[in-house]
Amino acid sequence: MATRTARTAWNGTLQEGAGQVELTSSGSGTFDVSFPRRTADKAEGTSPEELIAAAHSSCYSMALSGEIAGAGGTPIALEVTADVTLAPDPVGGLHISLIHLTVRGEVEGLDAAGFEAAAQAAKVGCPVSKALAATTITLDASLA
Repeated sequence: MATRTARTAWNGTLQEGAGQVELTSSGSGTFDVSFPRRTADKAEGTSPEELIAAAHSSCYSMALSGEIAGAGGTPIALEVTADVTLAPDPVGGLHISLIHLTVRGEVEGLDAAGFEAAAQAAKVGCPVSKALAATTITLDASLA
């Protein structure tokens, strides 16, 4: 199976330093990161949490497409948003406290209950969901 690589070059302290994340495998880009921007209310540049959100929303979309087909439906369009929340960890430091997936789907061959069942199965079966299983993952799924 495939292995993908990203690389980060970091200089300086946590509060005053900065780094660059390079999506090495694909060559899709290099992005500036810093801790103050990571924890700011307004996003300016990317963060590990945004990259996790991107990974989760894209992986979940693929998993849901497969679940819909497996249930006898045809996915026409899926729009998936992943909201990843960074919060203080009760034992110290920070942690990802919640990931909320929102999906709106246009599907042929499944009713709302069938779509919900496929959406829940995809949440459990998505490889990124499995990797993030220590985090609470919630789901809001409905047909468009």
